[in-house]
Amino acid sequence: MTFTKEQKQTVFSEFGLHEKDTGSSEAQVALLTYRINHLTEHMKENPKDFATRRGLTTLVGQRRRHQSYLKQRMSPEEYKDFIQKLDLRK
Repeated sequence: MTFTKEQKQTVFSEFGLHEKDTGSSEAQVALLTYRINHLTEHMKENPKDFATRRGLTTLVGQRRRHQSYLKQRMSPEEYKDFIQKLDLRK
């Protein structure tokens, strides 16, 4: 599964700090969330795809680490708004 350049640009422009921001934790969490959602749909159709399952758990771990960093760096209101914007539970 790969995202096209245009798809990544829309994610980065929506969640990044500026138009060409690709490295901030906010942008990375947003991109990881979209990748996780795509792989989750794939796993619903292919429950025995263990290689994808391993990749999915790796991405979830990366996103969790970025989220814990953001939680320390942002104010509680900003963090809550960011999480709601991405439709995450935590």
